[in-house]
Amino acid sequence: MSARPRPISRRARLAAAAAVAAAGLAVSALTVVPASAADKFSVQYRTSASGATADQTEPWLQVTNTGTSTVALNRITLRYYFKSDGPSVTYRFACSWAVKGCGNITGTFGTLANPTATADRYLEIGFTAGAGSLAPGQSTGDMQLRFHRADWQTLTQSDDYSFSNSQSSYADWQKVTLQEDGALIWGTAPAGNNPSPSASPSPSPSGSTSTPPVDPNAPALFDDFSYTTSADAALQQHGWTVKSGQGGPGVPGATWSPQDVTFPTVGGGKVLNLRLTTDGTAAGTKETEIQTTARKFKNGTYAARVKFADAPVSGPDGDHVNQTFFAFTPLNAPMDPNYSEQDFEYLPNGGWGEQGNIMYETTWETYNPDPWNAVNAHGEQRQSYDGWHLLQFTIDNNSVTYYIDGQQTASHGEPYLPETPQFIDFNHWLIDLNGQTSSTPRSYDQQVDYVYFVKDQVLSPAQVAADVAALRAAGTAFKDTVS
Repeated sequence: MSARPRPISRRARLAAAAAVAAAGLAVSALTVVPASAADKFSVQYRTSASGATADQTEPWLQVTNTGTSTVALNRITLRYYFKSDGPSVTYRFACSWAVKGCGNITGTFGTLANPTATADRYLEIGFTAGAGSLAPGQSTGDMQLRFHRADWQTLTQSDDYSFSNSQSSYADWQKVTLQEDGALIWGTAPAGNNPSPSASPSPSPSGSTSTPPVDPNAPALFDDFSYTTSADAALQQHGWTVKSGQGGPGVPGATWSPQDVTFPTVGGGKVLNLRLTTDGTAAGTKETEIQTTARKFKNGTYAARVKFADAPVSGPDGDHVNQTFFAFTPLNAPMDPNYSEQDFEYLPNGGWGEQGNIMYETTWETYNPDPWNAVNAHGEQRQSYDGWHLLQFTIDNNSVTYYIDGQQTASHGEPYLPETPQFIDFNHWLIDLNGQTSSTPRSYDQQVDYVYFVKDQVLSPAQVAADVAALRAAGTAFKDTVS
């Protein structure tokens, strides 16, 4: 990954891609599986922030399976509807505590097609595969959720469609909707805004749908990073290179530190830990990167389970760190036509002009570093991704499609498709020294549970989850049949 400013602006990207979009680029779609007639749910709501105004809204929710079949939670979404405090106001989602684990709960914001007097936006709650399933009669238990204005100004919630200031204990609530595979199962949306089934749902490897198995003969890479240190001979034998010395991306003069690439045991299993440490100076900044030695990955499915961190493990917070998972072909010359890159880049403290949490999914065709000229397309989500997340992108002859926790977040077609084989890479680096002025050393950790690639196969998130589970059940710590 080359040192560079943030991706081109959304406005510029949309303008540049207008002709491509008009051509109706193909996107790899999944088959829509309708909800079973036996699948029924109820949604209970309460709030602990009951005032007409507050510093944050706290919709605490729980879901109960009232049907007769077991349903995987990653097929379910919830919508909490509210009236924004202005067209330019942005919001941030957070989970304070949940029986299912905050790392297994996602929150994104959407805009209603038909605004009403009490709703023009919604918070959509989703679940990762790690949340598991609900058997008949089971409940998710407590989900203590909240959201606030990005500027932390007081917000008005008394005019919000889904809010009730009198609901201080859990009770059924029809003003929060529940969708299964996009189909409305519970609740009443604001007039004219019923959710409709999605063209690309996220089916589960378990529950009331079946998941087609992955072709066992397809060339594949799987690594759960069961190594001792960055000097472990098996790491190199399995095709990994740990970066050292200096050079981009990041702050000129910073050092890439192999000693800070470690493999601690977390939750009973080994993970890859990439630590970034800085004291606010280039000389005092140590970054980390691990990359495949071979450039042999192009079309297919790429996936990793990654833990992002919003706060340092020690020292003051606020640095413009970049936590990543990506594939790329190096840039050999300005505007090299064979350069390519597909990025997940999480900026927990902003950077590149952003002030808060933001995730980018950026697909690169090429660029010129000086004078700067970028040819790319990107998706973005302005919210916290603190904790574990399933990241996936697929590449075929039509598009690059990105998913986070089973939900599609971006898709880009020509001219952004890769032309040549690529490396797979994870790195953790500092964008600049402008995040804060403290000279106290601080360290941030990014962790990776596994990486997975299947050549020339466009897999659904459910297929990825099922195949990774099967590999682990078989005791497979490493596999590489990609050539």
